[in-house]
Amino acid sequence: MTDEKNNSKVVNPHDKVFREIYSDKENARSLLAGKLPDNVLKLVDLNTLEISKDSFIEKELADYYSDILYRVDLTGGSQGVIYVLFEHKSYYDKFVHLQLLEYMVKIWRLYIKQQKESPDSLPIVIPLLVCHAGKEWPENTERLSSLLSGPVEALAGYIPDFAFELYDLHRYADDQIKGTIMSRVILLLFKHIRDPDLRQKLPGILALMRKLMEKDTGLQYLEVVFRYLASARENNELSWKQIKDIAEKAISEEAGRYVMTLAERTKNEGRLEGKLEGLKEGIELGITLKFPGDIDTVMAKVNKIDDLGTLKEIKETIKAAQDISEIMARLK
Repeated sequence: MTDEKNNSKVVNPHDKVFREIYSDKENARSLLAGKLPDNVLKLVDLNTLEISKDSFIEKELADYYSDILYRVDLTGGSQGVIYVLFEHKSYYDKFVHLQLLEYMVKIWRLYIKQQKESPDSLPIVIPLLVCHAGKEWPENTERLSSLLSGPVEALAGYIPDFAFELYDLHRYADDQIKGTIMSRVILLLFKHIRDPDLRQKLPGILALMRKLMEKDTGLQYLEVVFRYLASARENNELSWKQIKDIAEKAISEEAGRYVMTLAERTKNEGRLEGKLEGLKEGIELGITLKFPGDIDTVMAKVNKIDDLGTLKEIKETIKAAQDISEIMARLK
């Protein structure tokens, strides 16, 4: 259901749940079918949709963006493929065109690199931006040229102009938001997450999930939704108890019980995370005091370890170590 490799670094709750839901092909296909213009849908075969495993986010920006790339074959007699680039924004970003353009150039460079021979042409890339900012995205700003000043038309030949497809949820009534159950649930939550009356809207949104409880993935999706509600409350201070009560009424008693199980698990995860961070800080201090020149090499390996016992052993090794090689041996 999810792409764990890419998901692990996306800590913004909106971006994280966006990637979790739309890393599923069925959810992605339903969003494309409902949002791409008819003239585009006639040219692509959504049954061929495949999710690319390549992310075009710079490592230092991984916490802030959630790009997902899809490959779709053209239909009929047309040859080639189209790439659809998903990007999500929970805020208005005036210069999002530059971010999308950077992604597009990286996609083309990777495409060239992956071909056995130098290609004669490049695939088309369609950027699709899903937005639920605090207000509507301004009209007529989808083209890159909308950012430019001066005689744009006269100098059009020098401008790498393109447009992105905008899905601004605030422009749609709730009943106009279509797709799979999970796609609808997440898009509706995105739309209303900042509403003062979110608690009144939640029962109707969560009730959509009743049918999912008949499937093996039902509890997985419940966890995605409940974790999102707990971490992205913003102006709505929903407690786990309140989420439980709403889930019981909207879905089932089982869903309510699962909320409390998840709440306890989240608390335990928080405690574990705190212990892990404490040990890593202790290791970093120890290395800084004894082997300062090797701090980056050691911590690059230490930060990948999520086992308390292993970290405790490394910390004890540092105390007695006479040479950095003794510590590096522990890290292999």
